[in-house]
Amino acid sequence: MNSYLVTGGAGFIGSNFVHHLLSCTDATVTVLDKLTYAGNKASLDGLPADRFRLVQGDICDAELVDELVRDHDVVVHYAAESHNDNSLSDPSPFVQTNVVGTFTLLEAVRRHDVRYHHISTDEVYGDLELDDPHRFTESTPYNPSSPYSSTKAGSDLLVRAWVRSFKVAATISNCSNNYGPYQHVEKFIPRQITNVLDGGRPKLYGAGLNVRDWIHAEDHSRAVLRIIEAGRIGETYLIGADGEHNNKDVVEMILELLGRPRDDYDHVNDRAGHDLRYAIDSTKLRAELGWRPEFADFAAGLKATVEWYRENEAWWRPQKNDTEAKYRAAGQ
Repeated sequence: MNSYLVTGGAGFIGSNFVHHLLSCTDATVTVLDKLTYAGNKASLDGLPADRFRLVQGDICDAELVDELVRDHDVVVHYAAESHNDNSLSDPSPFVQTNVVGTFTLLEAVRRHDVRYHHISTDEVYGDLELDDPHRFTESTPYNPSSPYSSTKAGSDLLVRAWVRSFKVAATISNCSNNYGPYQHVEKFIPRQITNVLDGGRPKLYGAGLNVRDWIHAEDHSRAVLRIIEAGRIGETYLIGADGEHNNKDVVEMILELLGRPRDDYDHVNDRAGHDLRYAIDSTKLRAELGWRPEFADFAAGLKATVEWYRENEAWWRPQKNDTEAKYRAAGQ
């Protein structure tokens, strides 16, 4: 499996995977990305020109998708509309990209008998109570709560059906919340980091008690590659690093890392439909495939992420003003 087609490879998690793949293997990579606001060519700077190319295009373009899939050994499908708040404002792009786009890719890999890996999210399982002792497993029933998570759930079910009905060689991974380099400043952790770097104050949604199970994007990339190499066809693997922290704790850690008082933040309106808690049980991935997170210490991973944003202002600065204007308009 030496040639990879990575959809959404100019986005946050996809670009981290492309960097990982090119640095850890001798594979060649084609990125197919629509380059919406969430895709950034600069996230792919410095990649070897003899092993990498970027194609700007839509995963719903069946002719383009077929042409690209035909010439590759593996398709890794990261492309998605993924911002919950945006899905509440206008669900239509989420249905088109997440459902129709996945269907388009599945039909192409079926025609050309190409290995397929599908990137999904823990949000398809809904949320957990803060005091619930359980975590999501591969057998947890789907219970999505937003247009975003419901369209991702729908795309997962399409993959399962294409495996069973058409024998497509596919695997699925559902991952917890990622953090790390190249994440758009609309997202929680980079927004708070860049607010402080700008001399402002972080913004804490509601009481800040919502819990996310954080994983560094590099660990996610390592897990995906391991599943592609050794995962059982038709199986789903949950990816998590035991990184549960509530938003208040994360904001206070960021402030401390940047030399500010831990209470130097503003409470703002909570997000609509804000899920309480996500938590991943990655036992199956660890037991079957031997994967372990390298960034098991969230504090150390967060420190490295803060330094990346400190050192890469040229990457995030063009996004910042428009992003903050949208949040101000929403009282956030």
